[in-house]
Amino acid sequence: MRAGLTPWLSWPLLLRNLVSQVRLTSRLLREPRVPLYIKAVPVLAALYIISPFDVVPDMLPIVGQLDDLGLLLIALGAFLKVCPAGAVDFHRAAMTEGRRFSPMSPAGEVIDAEFRREDDVR
Repeated sequence: MRAGLTPWLSWPLLLRNLVSQVRLTSRLLREPRVPLYIKAVPVLAALYIISPFDVVPDMLPIVGQLDDLGLLLIALGAFLKVCPAGAVDFHRAAMTEGRRFSPMSPAGEVIDAEFRREDDVR
């Protein structure tokens, strides 16, 4: 009996993980350091889900919705893998600490230079 009960107990954990990934994805979609072509991955997955054309039609009771959910999970996982690691870590930490969205600071992109003017004395 216990073996049959265990999969049902893991559903809240899976749902919490999915909500966390969706929140992280929404933060990374607003992050300026994530390139636009990478941001297209979850947007295209969302367009597939709302489009009337599916690989498995939604009229099939359970299988039609599971293919949409599977594609969404794959797209979110791929998006989080190809995003810059620094941005993902920054926003995960911000979510853990409960901070509101704010873009990453440009601290790592400083160009240190020295300006000299040489006067031509002739």
